[in-house]
Amino acid sequence: MTRTLRDGIDLTTEQREFVALARDFAAAEIRPRARAVDDADVESPLDLWAAAARLGITSFMLPAEYGGGGVTDMVTQCLVQQELCHGDIGIGNLLTSNGFFAAPIEELGTDEQKKRWLTPLTGDDPPLTALAVTEPGVGSDAAGLQTRAVRDGDHYVLNGQKAWISNAPYARWIVIFATVDPTKRARGVTAFVLDKDMPGLTVGKPMTKMGQRAIVSAEVFLDNVRVPVENRLGDEGQGFYGLMRTFDASRILIGASTTGLARAALDASLEYAKAREQFGKPIIQHQAVAFRLADMATRVDASHLLTMRAARLYDTGVPVAAESAIAKLTGSENAMWCTWAALQTHGGWGYSREFLLEKWMRDAKLEEIEEGTSDIQRLIISRSLAGSA
Repeated sequence: MTRTLRDGIDLTTEQREFVALARDFAAAEIRPRARAVDDADVESPLDLWAAAARLGITSFMLPAEYGGGGVTDMVTQCLVQQELCHGDIGIGNLLTSNGFFAAPIEELGTDEQKKRWLTPLTGDDPPLTALAVTEPGVGSDAAGLQTRAVRDGDHYVLNGQKAWISNAPYARWIVIFATVDPTKRARGVTAFVLDKDMPGLTVGKPMTKMGQRAIVSAEVFLDNVRVPVENRLGDEGQGFYGLMRTFDASRILIGASTTGLARAALDASLEYAKAREQFGKPIIQHQAVAFRLADMATRVDASHLLTMRAARLYDTGVPVAAESAIAKLTGSENAMWCTWAALQTHGGWGYSREFLLEKWMRDAKLEEIEEGTSDIQRLIISRSLAGSA
């Protein structure tokens, strides 16, 4: 039995149906596979991907005009994401990962480009895709990219190296962010869609990771890859804008993902605390445990409400850099704390692989790092404060 989060948001019948679909799939298909997928380490559960695709879960967030579910509002996307990640955050993030690839195409692409690259993602057997920003020497400083794109007639020649690219070993297409002029920093960043079969594009071996192993990551190497001009998204220098809009959305979704994970930790702890007896009574009646559960519930609610605020604002079209950073920062750090608290509540059993708690703690750590570390989120928030002073 999961704890209901009350937020005062009235959902339509259609929204409730999408959320219920995600909740049921998470309980029946995702949670039972979580341990096996973690043990597999460098193998994505492609059978789960296929099952989710047949239900429309992998494409529900894509525009209806290209065959998607048409659920383009951020509020519903977050509620669905939270339910999937309540089942397992790694698998949940995998199942919606094509939305990350699609975001810059939706933001910068032409109608022809959207039809070309989004429509194939909405069928019963969609390919996996990837988005490549991070480089070995460039983490959160997306304006400092070193991957070069040099114009050569009706092509660009790309050279560089990308690191920690989710889905890279499986991806049919990859959105690559490169610079046409490093001296211009953000104004030089440009986005391209590359096919995995383009000569000169190679993918490294899968990286062994601490957590969220359902998504397999690898390096991507670009050695004189010739990319047609028609594969460029937007004009030269527009890539950074598209990337920042993508991050605004994805950071809100991370807030939803981590809320789902924190909820799972709380639910497991409540169930255990009611059933486990110590000193002659259920441990939930011991003040130390009861107060820890209260803190967990408070953090789960805070993550959910701040994520929903950012989602509602995003849907109005206003700038949300600070609000999305707050959602990600709060969600990721609260998920880390709640998984720690769940281990504490379970005592020695929490340290055992018999439970998923140790896995959830490993999974949570990624969200404090990816798409801008917690320090980067604090920097974004502090700059917003300075600008409003």
